Formats: sequence, structure tokens, C-alpha cells
Amino acid sequence: MNIIGPDALVFGVDDVDACSQYLTDYGLKPTGDGRFEALDGTCVIIRAADDPTLPPAIGPAPSIREIVYGVGDAETLEAIAAELSKDREVRRGEGGSVHADDDSGFHLSFALTIRRPYTAPADLTNAPGHPPQRGPNLLGVEVGMSVAPRTLSHVVLFVPNMEEAEAFYVNRLAFRVTDKFTGTGPFLRPAGTDDHHTLFLIQTPPFMKGVEHFTFHLGSGTEVLYAGSQFQAKGYTSFWGPGRHLFGSNWFWYFNSPLGCHVEYDADMDLHDDEWIARHQPVGADTSQLFLFKATDKWFPSGPPPKGGAH
Repeated sequence: MNIIGPDALVFGVDDVDACSQYLTDYGLKPTGDGRFEALDGTCVIIRAADDPTLPPAIGPAPSIREIVYGVGDAETLEAIAAELSKDREVRRGEGGSVHADDDSGFHLSFALTIRRPYTAPADLTNAPGHPPQRGPNLLGVEVGMSVAPRTLSHVVLFVPNMEEAEAFYVNRLAFRVTDKFTGTGPFLRPAGTDDHHTLFLIQTPPFMKGVEHFTFHLGSGTEVLYAGSQFQAKGYTSFWGPGRHLFGSNWFWYFNSPLGCHVEYDADMDLHDDEWIARHQPVGADTSQLFLFKATDKWFPSGPPPKGGAH
């Protein structure tokens, strides 16, 4: 099945204004009607929690109300509809879209992808031992440089039974497990992308069902650090990061949000094909990140070194 990945995440929230400001400050472009887009058109959509057009809530507001997956062709829509209608209600919508619930109760929609071409600066790195990617007099960074979310990367779900949830996506929708934290949950990649994962499932008690975080890809680790520092300067609080994960290798920086979940910046994720053999490791600090920084205010060594510092 040519499922590419999440094209849109729809939230029902109790403070539309705060969520709108948050997503704008994060770097998404407001395009009207509660829609906030990345460069390729993938987006977050927010509605008031009592909006009657939303699918039923799976928990108190704010919460995810629908995950919209983009697919590459009409044949995939028909295959999904045929597969899921074997044992659950399937509704067809505009443009042939397919609507159904997964085995954990999350509301899913499948539609022809909205992703569009876009242009953005390449990450050009000069590394000794290799021809320079950035020639003479071309600057690597500039104050005020433009950084924008490029595409919706992945969503992470709290599920009451991660083995059952994994089986649904693997057996019914042809996702593949790329890596797995044993006893915690799998990283999953649909057939239409090489990204290490577009979905990560975390085993939690039933009352915690919902979204842990979502993230959009930026262009580089430098962009993650710069966007995160700018976001923090606007008053948003860091939850985890900056750092770099081991599974997926992506740079990360997570922030608290008014959407009922964390929101991440990420960049430089591993790509995998069907030859990849999934790794299985217990979850922990040593397996979840290669390194982790703690952001501080800018500083310059103009005075004595800090106590315990270099001599």
C-alpha cells in the first residue's frame, strides 16, 4: 500500500487562540480555517473541542481527533477500504477518502496526498577530507536566517496495547517495524516512504491514550538548534533536548504545548528500505539518545571561568 505518511493532524482544543499563536511561532504558516502548514502543505488543523464537525473525542480536550494519512494513488485508497471494511465500519468521503478507526480507537483518514513541491536551502557542510560543499565566501549561518518546517515527520501515540496496535498497522496497512523498544513500542514506516518512522507507539495505561508528540522535519541539526533557541526566546518551555536520537539518528528538541502533547523539531532522519533488519533494545537514557544538551542563555568568557571550570 502506497501510504506516504501523515499529511494532517486534527486537534480539538479548549484554547484556539493560544494554540494558533503557538503553531505560528513554531514556524507553521496559518492559511485560514484553523490550518497551519509546512512548506510542502502538510499541516496541523485546530478546531474548538465542541466543533460538531470533529470526530468523537478519545479523551478530554485538548486532544487529537483525527490523523489524516496521505497516499500516493487511488488504488491504495481502494485497497485500504477493502481491507478495513472486513471487520469495521468504513466511511467514504470527499475525493474518495477513506475513514475508519484503528484497533486502539484513533480516528484515521486516508486521502490522496496534499504534499507539494517546494524549495528550501540545502544543508551544505564543509568536512575535511572531502570536496567542499560550500565554496569560498558562502556563509554557513547568519543571524536571522530563515528556518521553516518542511514536512510533517511523525506522530507518537500512547496506546493501551502496543502489540495489538502494532499488528493493526503491520498486518492491515503494510507498515514495517524499523526498530523497537522492547516492552515499550515499535517505530513504524509505511511503504510509501523511506523515513525511519512516521509512527511510534508507546505502551501506556488506557487512561493515557492520546498523542505524546508530533514533529515536522527541518533542514539540518543547525536549524533545529536555531529554531529551538528562537522558540525558547519567545517564552516556550523546553521539555527534552536539544540532542540526537539513536533510533532514527534524528536531531530533536521537544517543547511543551497547549495542544495536550509535546511538539518537536527534528532533522536528518535515517532512511531505510525493506532490507533493513529492525533492532530491539530496552528503552532508557542510553538507548534513546546519543547525546543531550541543556540550552542556556548566550555567554562569552569575558571574566574568570566558572567555578570548577578550565584553568
